Amino acid sequence: MVRVDDAGSVTKCWLDREELGQLEAAAARADWEREIAVTLMGRCGLRADEVNYPGDAELRWSEDGECWFVEVRGKNTSGGDPKIRDAWVPETAQTNITRFSRERGRETGESWVRASKSSIRRWVKEAAEEVAQNATQPERWREVSSHDLRRSWATYHLVERQVDVRTMMSVGGWSDYSAIEPYLAEPTEGRIGDAMRV
Repeated sequence: MVRVDDAGSVTKCWLDREELGQLEAAAARADWEREIAVTLMGRCGLRADEVNYPGDAELRWSEDGECWFVEVRGKNTSGGDPKIRDAWVPETAQTNITRFSRERGRETGESWVRASKSSIRRWVKEAAEEVAQNATQPERWREVSSHDLRRSWATYHLVERQVDVRTMMSVGGWSDYSAIEPYLAEPTEGRIGDAMRV
């Protein structure tokens, strides 16, 4: 079930991996490009305004890391010009994105997602609304935003998988600890059980 924190001025939601899959499936039913946008935010940690930048030319295999990276041009959390970083791409996401790019005829140098930030945000809201139609607690799904996908991605890796903060800062584009600290949310009950088991 989507976890919601509405104690502050902004409602924050966290989706688990299964819920993210439901959102991706709902986006895919509307259009494959929408699914790619949700994947880039929820599985690769891109911000909504970073999604329409990368394409095949920015995707690369790292022999050293034995993993996929995509170059992202995005927000500089310490101010100034946009910052370029390499975001980690899960292999399943890379496979789907590459197939999408090939089947949609994207040329090298063209972006995978050809939509504005506002359209990308709207796509997330529309997919969440579709999932809400059949959800036990639909009101939770109606709170989900595009930034919640990045929030869920960061929390999953930081808290549930215990990826070190420096690695997450590098792949997520945070310049200092104060910028990443809000993503250190409460662990799930499953994570608590795993950590406390002797």
